[in-house]
Amino acid sequence: MQNELLRELDARGFINQSSNLDGLNDALNAGRVTAYWGTDPTGDSLHVGHLASLMLMRWFQKYGHRPIALVGGATGRIGDPSGRDKGRPMLTDEQIEHNCAGLRKSISKFIHFGDGETDAVMVDNNDWMKNYGHMEFLREFGTDFTVPRMLSMESVRRRLEIGMTFLEFNYMTFQAVDFLTLYKKYGCTLQFCGADQWGNSVMGVELIRKKLGKEAFVLSTSLITDSRGEKIGKSAGNAVWVNEDKTSPYEYYQYFRNTPDDLVEKFLKIFTEIPLDEIARLSALQGAELNEAKKILAFAATEIAHGHDAAVVAQETADSLFGGARDAENMPCVEIEMPGDLGVLDFLVMAKMFPSKSEARRMIEQGGVQIDGNKVADWKTNVSPADEFVVQKGKKTFLRVVVKK
Repeated sequence: MQNELLRELDARGFINQSSNLDGLNDALNAGRVTAYWGTDPTGDSLHVGHLASLMLMRWFQKYGHRPIALVGGATGRIGDPSGRDKGRPMLTDEQIEHNCAGLRKSISKFIHFGDGETDAVMVDNNDWMKNYGHMEFLREFGTDFTVPRMLSMESVRRRLEIGMTFLEFNYMTFQAVDFLTLYKKYGCTLQFCGADQWGNSVMGVELIRKKLGKEAFVLSTSLITDSRGEKIGKSAGNAVWVNEDKTSPYEYYQYFRNTPDDLVEKFLKIFTEIPLDEIARLSALQGAELNEAKKILAFAATEIAHGHDAAVVAQETADSLFGGARDAENMPCVEIEMPGDLGVLDFLVMAKMFPSKSEARRMIEQGGVQIDGNKVADWKTNVSPADEFVVQKGKKTFLRVVVKK
């Protein structure tokens, strides 16, 4: 009999691949299962590219199982080569500590931590990895990994063509040891991962089998891509962050409000807890009516990440802005210093409305920039100091710019 949780996850499109789906089904039917998902502290917030895994853990806990969130304080010092064409920059201990705190904040938005049987646990793999010396690690695990097996991994094969350090090559062994450690300490028998992490995760299943003679499982989710089919992640420069100090609840809401028509059903299933029969109804809407489905999607996703009150404010702000009003109090805000007149290109870049003057100039020439409701017709114009401005880019992006006193 198919497990109720797996049936829900399958219907919502979470399941990409499993190391042993039948065995996992039996384990879930037999009782409470402990599973983990890990991420390295390469940034101080998670982003929407992580949401499938976060929502997977949320559903897992909702159905009476226990999730473990692992922050890679140790593996973050190496850098995961999966899905990357070059190595990650090395982080200082201070950066890693700062980022770990931000990730804990992100994860806590989606699952509940505590001391109960299904309450989540948060761990840092540096707590056990720091105890291994180089020779000790090699003696303990060196014979459990073969070079041909490691070279067969897609993440390794891709990088070998353009260069891969010995440091990165060892990443998968560290991740496998994480799974083994969590199995022994917490009885953790399941690892969640993104599709690009499949090879690393399977190595953990193999290590548990070799060391303990026990079976463990991996369940991977599909990667979340943008409208161009590109993976959403901070490395690509198109991230929408979970923590509100990096992406405001309004901006988060607007991201989902602007979901392409052909992704509405998928996003409703993955990013919300709306019942499947209601999702089927919303997904069947056509034309202008589909915008109502997008509003429901945006509200539900924002409510999970930022709470009900923030979702209400975000929705009201969007309705106000796009209804012709200008509710500047609740729109995204940035502070700048403005001792005198500024060229409009400098002003727009300083306000971080555009990453470069060339992009700002291009949008002005296309008639897509307004300041306080007035279209900017000439990119050579100046902006005179004021207490604050409301800047609009295109039809849907608004920014409140406050001038520091």
